[in-house]
Amino acid sequence: MTEIDAKIEALVPAWLNLPEIADMFGVEVTRVRQHVKEGRLLAVRRGENKALYVPAAFIDGNAEDGWKIVKGLPGLLTLLRDDGFSDEEMVEWLFTPDDTLPGTPAQALSENRGTEVKRRAQALAV
Repeated sequence: MTEIDAKIEALVPAWLNLPEIADMFGVEVTRVRQHVKEGRLLAVRRGENKALYVPAAFIDGNAEDGWKIVKGLPGLLTLLRDDGFSDEEMVEWLFTPDDTLPGTPAQALSENRGTEVKRRAQALAV
C-alpha cells in the first residue's frame, strides 16, 4: 500500500464495491461502472485484488425511498478534475476535515451544503 493509500484508508470511514451499489440501486453493475466512467461517481482501487470501491458517503437514501448519488457530487467531481486533481487526491480532499466548514467536504455535501463546498473547490483553482 502506498502512502496515499494508507492516508485515504484512514480518512474514509466506509466503502462500497460496485456490485453492492448496483444492488442498492437495483441496476446492473455495468450501469454503476458507467457512472464511474462518466465521472458522476468516484471510485478508487483498493484491497488485495485492487477492486473498485466508492466511499459510502457518496451514496444517499435508503431502501424504502431509493438510493441515489449525493446531490452535487457529479458537478463537484468535474470541477476538481478540471483543477487537475487525481481520483485519489479528490477522495483525500473530500474526506479531510475542515474546521471552517465544519466537518469534511463529503459531510457538507451529504448535509446539502454543496454550494459552500463548490465555492471552496473553485478557490483551489486560483
